[in-house]
Amino acid sequence: MNRLTYPALLACILCFSSSTLPAQTAPAQTTSPIGKLQIPLGPYAYETKPDHEAFAAFNPRKAPAAGPLLLKQGDRLAICGDSITEQKMYSRMIETYLTVCVPQLEITVRQYGWSGEKTDGFLRRMDQDCLTFQPTIATLAYGMNDSRYRPFDVNNGQWYEDHYSAIVRRFKENDVRVVVGSPGCAGKIASWVKSKAGDLEDHNIHLCALRDIAMIVAEKNDVRFADIFWPMFQAQVFAPAQHNATDESPYNVAGNDGIHPGWAGQTIMAYAFLKALGLDGQIAEIQWDLENGKVTTSRGHQLVSYSDGNATLQSTQYPFCAAGELDHHNSIRSGMTLVPFNEDLNRFQLTVRGTTAAEYRVTWGDESRVYSAADLQKGVNLADDFSINPFSEAFAKVDEAVAAKQAFETHQVKKVFHGKEGKTDFAAAVAKTEAERAPLADAIQDAFHPVTHTIQVTAVDR
Repeated sequence: MNRLTYPALLACILCFSSSTLPAQTAPAQTTSPIGKLQIPLGPYAYETKPDHEAFAAFNPRKAPAAGPLLLKQGDRLAICGDSITEQKMYSRMIETYLTVCVPQLEITVRQYGWSGEKTDGFLRRMDQDCLTFQPTIATLAYGMNDSRYRPFDVNNGQWYEDHYSAIVRRFKENDVRVVVGSPGCAGKIASWVKSKAGDLEDHNIHLCALRDIAMIVAEKNDVRFADIFWPMFQAQVFAPAQHNATDESPYNVAGNDGIHPGWAGQTIMAYAFLKALGLDGQIAEIQWDLENGKVTTSRGHQLVSYSDGNATLQSTQYPFCAAGELDHHNSIRSGMTLVPFNEDLNRFQLTVRGTTAAEYRVTWGDESRVYSAADLQKGVNLADDFSINPFSEAFAKVDEAVAAKQAFETHQVKKVFHGKEGKTDFAAAVAKTEAERAPLADAIQDAFHPVTHTIQVTAVDR
């Protein structure tokens, strides 16, 4: 097959991008011939590629660091995207996280997923469906449909850049901060594509090219970028072996149809956006001095009582709780192993000093775990080690309320705003559906309440 090499493909991307992009580390090759053109390729930095044949055809640009917290108190977040967003999985994770892990920010959320949508589709509807509700910040996840499920070509790359840029500019005109997301990867050629062109690697090379173009859009418009493709593609290559996949029980990061991820792949997406929003992941910091019998806590946690190695606390900040099978691609808990979710975004840290024994048993709720004194002195992440914990039940209730509200938001936009009611009298359709949505939004806050829990630390006799 005549495959466009990635250096040549990158030259295609850069030939229509701004020449004012920031200089980074220069690659070995500085020009690439396309026809009779010699197009400069750098200087740029590139992602480190794993030593595996699956990555040989790829050379993605290095994604920028996340940056400081982008969210502001009382932000109204719009989560925008195609059918992958309309699955209401990563969007649900983001809203639940913002509700219970950082409640002090008081963020409210709406999701605007629309199946089959490309950037031009959202551009046409964004004023009515999204800007009507005056968001202050937005995440965008487009590119899968924009790839048109075929090998990369320059015209389509330009088309994608033009429309993604127009969306970002329109948001900025309305004082909306933006996170531009890349597409994810494909695990199969989409079954609904009638005119097959190219193979799966061609398709992923195209998606990787759109990922780099999305990065260019973010750079040119001075907004944040969320890299979904590169971590998802790496997970797709390595996760099956990591999670003991078999022909009878495959591990499909990009989902069973190869396009719509299950919970594991959606966890990668949620991670990418939460990191891009600048969240630091510090949920709790509990300092325990056994020698002095003293326990101190960070904001959002209050010591209620202490006696005989038992500390009872009341917390208004939850860890992100994820039960489920560790080796299944439709499990958030499994997805958390594919990216450093708990390390970067979900630290419920317990540090114990004044130890006199070699090992200690930590009991939290109905579960226990033994740690060395050295590990406790360094600090352990209870959210990582206790998948079932005292917050699990309360967390699930909030998450269920988020799911119900987001399901209604799909109905509100797709069935009402774009149905007969919306076309007849849009203002009346908004008023009616907002009255229906309000109790669903209230139910999220009603489900979210302080959790009282006890941590027990006892020496282990050997």
